Amino acid sequence: MTGNEHSPNGAEQTPVLVIAGPTASGKSGAALAVAEEFGGTVINSDSMQVYHELRILTARPSEEDEDEIPHRVYGVLSAAERCTAARWRGMALDAIARSKSQGLLPILCGGTGLYVKALLEGLSAVPEIPDEIKTALQIRLEREGVEALHTELTARGDPMAERLAPGDRQRVSRALAVLEATGKSLAYWQSVPSDGAPDGLCFHTLAFDPPREALYQSCNARFEAMARNGALEEVGALMGLKLDPGLPAMKALGVPEFMAHLKGETALEDAIAAAQQSTRRYAKRQISWIRNQMITNLHLKEQYSERIRDEIFSYVVKKRLTLPN
Repeated sequence: MTGNEHSPNGAEQTPVLVIAGPTASGKSGAALAVAEEFGGTVINSDSMQVYHELRILTARPSEEDEDEIPHRVYGVLSAAERCTAARWRGMALDAIARSKSQGLLPILCGGTGLYVKALLEGLSAVPEIPDEIKTALQIRLEREGVEALHTELTARGDPMAERLAPGDRQRVSRALAVLEATGKSLAYWQSVPSDGAPDGLCFHTLAFDPPREALYQSCNARFEAMARNGALEEVGALMGLKLDPGLPAMKALGVPEFMAHLKGETALEDAIAAAQQSTRRYAKRQISWIRNQMITNLHLKEQYSERIRDEIFSYVVKKRLTLPN
């Protein structure tokens, strides 16, 4: 998943630094430090940090950081919208081009593996699914349960039925949506080659992969801090918008748990504990993706610190990633 430093015809390529890792591992701090030291633009590659209404719960960079260093693709969409990998990829490529034109190093920062893969390897051939199909299946999912949708996949002879666990709500509904929209299985579309990586860019990938116990402690502490520093009010404001519960922003870590508390269904401490558990599970999936699907130039075995900062700086200098102003 890394690019070559020069194109086949010998033309120099634009370096792009990709900083990936699980939540609470220190990615944003690392990206900000590199941008400050070498002159860069921080470009979001987190699927939830694109939403304007969720600064606190998604741990978006502060307004002060955004004022100090150029940040792109953060808070650019309303929670009423859906951000897909294809839509994000277009915004990211625009931000990379803008950064290059300003003589700034593009620094992608985020933990959404699907987005990173979409940029580095290209998009799969799966067509966009109409919103009406997504909405109809979401209603069915809530009314009938995921097992009924999985049974339908089996009855219609979709090979995805054998690949997916009957209780996997997201993937089962996605597979059925593709079948409904295209008449073909998601398995077919996944077998069609992607459109490949964008021309003219050389990706340098850095990944945080810290010890799990330390990472989980950071996840827990950060969520407690969020609860104290405005996350509940943020979720309350989101509830006031009365949005479709199937929208991505409504499923962000902490949103369902804090909504349940605000509705009087759970105590605050129980909501925090449930959100912490969801966050730890998400971090575990992110680590698994990094270890199994991401080829890295620099694999960082601990959370961000001054020592790790110096290691990253040394890499940037060694690879001469800075751009001419």
